[in-house]
Amino acid sequence: MRIGIACTLKPDGPLPPGAPDDLHEEFDSPATVKAIADVLASLGHTVALLGDGRALIESLLNAPPDLVFNFAEGAGVSRSREARVPAVCEMLGVPYTGSDPFALAVALDKDATRRLAESYGLTVPKGITLAPVAGEYDGDFAEFAPALEDAGLTLPVIAKPTCEGSSKGIRGKCLITSAAEFGPAVVELWRNYQQPVLVEEYIAGDEITIGLYGSDPPQPIGVMQIVPKQSPESFVYSLEVKRNWADAVDYVAPAKLPREVLHAIEADAMALYAGLGCRDVARLDFRVRDGVPYFLEINPLPGLNPDSGDLCYLAYRMGLTYPELIGLILDSAAARYGLR
Repeated sequence: MRIGIACTLKPDGPLPPGAPDDLHEEFDSPATVKAIADVLASLGHTVALLGDGRALIESLLNAPPDLVFNFAEGAGVSRSREARVPAVCEMLGVPYTGSDPFALAVALDKDATRRLAESYGLTVPKGITLAPVAGEYDGDFAEFAPALEDAGLTLPVIAKPTCEGSSKGIRGKCLITSAAEFGPAVVELWRNYQQPVLVEEYIAGDEITIGLYGSDPPQPIGVMQIVPKQSPESFVYSLEVKRNWADAVDYVAPAKLPREVLHAIEADAMALYAGLGCRDVARLDFRVRDGVPYFLEINPLPGLNPDSGDLCYLAYRMGLTYPELIGLILDSAAARYGLR
């Protein structure tokens, strides 16, 4: 097959003045693109880089491939940015890997996803979404504490941007333990990420991720436990941790949890995967407290960097190689479209 790779590459050069240091955290490095291209080429396919945005559209119009291998995050702050590539592919009748525009758009919005997850019977942390005020905030933060009380939330809570991936905006300081920290933390997230902020009760427990692949029905890759090396009682799987994971955590797969808990995680993951209509691959995050899995988020466009992607870490520990993981995604999509 002729396979086109759709991706959003990290731009060269310094960040804009005043931008957070994780502005481009979601975007892929040339090393990731090369790793995927090498796997596809080793399987006998002809590979072309399509990029993102206008360049991708022009490539699809001028020389459409047999299949698009999509992991393009999309630039900007739009909550539907991850849905752009599949939407264009569908308009032009080009097959592509991964979930459709609806699933990608909903999954990027943590507030919308948690509402949908709850409707499918998953347990979610108590939470509230706070929309940013117009212009620059100039208040005294007095209105923030009552918002917690009205939502039935008690400290500690964790605050995060609603429409970001790759742990953008999720830092250690997002765990809020005092009323004085709450307002300033939310306002800083508003300022840096230009979107609403989801505030949830902090679930003290095991950090879990599960990978699924396929479509009808999906199959589990495995369940992985992220075990902190210190301060487990206040652990946040933050960007600082992910950037320094070797010193901060151990990745354990299969997860060392009771069988009934593992079954509950798998059942919840399958239910939401099917409910959203996910296809080919996704990774879901949970916290487990007192044997109960609390759903945090789903990523149907998981990172595929062979050296830093959680899905890759999970796959390796479950006995899969990187080429085998990419092959699972490709085979699932090819089967859906009846491609050889």
